[in-house]
Amino acid sequence: MKRMSIYEPAMCCDTGVCGVNVDPELVRISTVINNLKKNGITIERYNLSSEPMAFINNNKVKDALDKNGIDRLPLILVDDDIVIEGRYPKNEEIMEQDYLESSNQNSCCSSGNDSCCSEDEEPNQGCCGNNSSCC
Repeated sequence: MKRMSIYEPAMCCDTGVCGVNVDPELVRISTVINNLKKNGITIERYNLSSEPMAFINNNKVKDALDKNGIDRLPLILVDDDIVIEGRYPKNEEIMEQDYLESSNQNSCCSSGNDSCCSEDEEPNQGCCGNNSSCC
C-alpha cells in the first residue's frame, strides 16, 4: 500500500480551513482527505507552522525547500518521493494512486455505485467530482 504525505505552508490551523477568507482549494483537499479517512486510508499532513521538524527531518523535503524555497509548498510525496510541487493533487490524481486500489473501491473518490455515507447521510457530488459517492 502506498503512502501519501502533504507538506503544507504555514497556516492558521492544521487544515487551513479556518478564519474569514478560507481558500476553496483547502476546503476541497480537506474534504477529500476526511472522506478517505472514513474508509481507512491515511494521508499524512504536515503544517510548516505547527510541525517544522517534519520538514527538517525529511531530507527530500528539506532539499526541495533549500533549493526552491517555501513558495513550492505544498509538496506532495508518495512513498517518500516528491510527485507534485506547488499545488494540491487533483481528485483524479488521488484516485490514480495504487493505495486506493487496495481499499474499498466504492468509497469516496471511487467510481463505484455504493456510498461511504452513514445511514443518516445522503450521497452528493461535492468533494470528488460529478460521479462521486461522497457524503
